[in-house]
Amino acid sequence: MSLKIFCRVMGLVLCNNALIVYFASHSISTVVVTTLACSLLLQLAYFASVLFLIWRSGCDSRAGQRAEHFGSCKDVGSEPPNLEVTNESPELAQRDQTLAISLLLP
Repeated sequence: MSLKIFCRVMGLVLCNNALIVYFASHSISTVVVTTLACSLLLQLAYFASVLFLIWRSGCDSRAGQRAEHFGSCKDVGSEPPNLEVTNESPELAQRDQTLAISLLLP
């Protein structure tokens, strides 16, 4: 979201809050206090969402590092014996590819 849109939405929310409070209480001082409180709550929510996004990206990068580490550990270990059949007929290989593709389709 661009800054321009964000500022418009925040201004719209604060103006609506001010109008609703004014029509409910008919007091300018109450309008000022509640609008400032609403602004503070919006800023706290924004700050919390930024912290959450930073935390989530950190978790994603740690998961990626674990996967890399697991892959490197797997490379160090012994390789399993090669059990691949090398004398398959071309029809059998084509059937296996078709079956694999059909499993991927809904």
